[in-house]
Amino acid sequence: MNNFEVFNETEYRVDLEEIKNLLNYALKYKKLENAEFNVIFVDSVKEINKKYRGIDRETDVISFALEDDNIFPKGSIKMLGDIYISVPKMKAQAIEYGTGEKRETAFLVIHGLLHLLGYDHMTEEEEKIMFGEQEAILNGYGIKR
Repeated sequence: MNNFEVFNETEYRVDLEEIKNLLNYALKYKKLENAEFNVIFVDSVKEINKKYRGIDRETDVISFALEDDNIFPKGSIKMLGDIYISVPKMKAQAIEYGTGEKRETAFLVIHGLLHLLGYDHMTEEEEKIMFGEQEAILNGYGIKR
């Protein structure tokens, strides 16, 4: 059984039930059991970005993995970490990319989750793998571009 919490600490409306359904789908897709993590919707991640990454600008999503390995011992609980999503940045990107808020939110949630699972996009090869997984999860759930 997976356990995750989804928090909305913003003035904006976020469909938390839809996010929970998407995450349940993603965890089944990745065949993950006994994973715990948090998704936190905030007004800004600029200070977090500056403090922990040394980058003094707003970004859309930041993930903090608690463990670096991808080992999931049977029967034990794997604490993945936290995903912070900037709702204003998500809304701006939804307009900029023409994807709509539902698609952009889903993209950022899955992007953050994959980071917690050890995926990255620092190289072209890593990006191809990670973005392929994102699209497979989103398409499988029914959220198309």
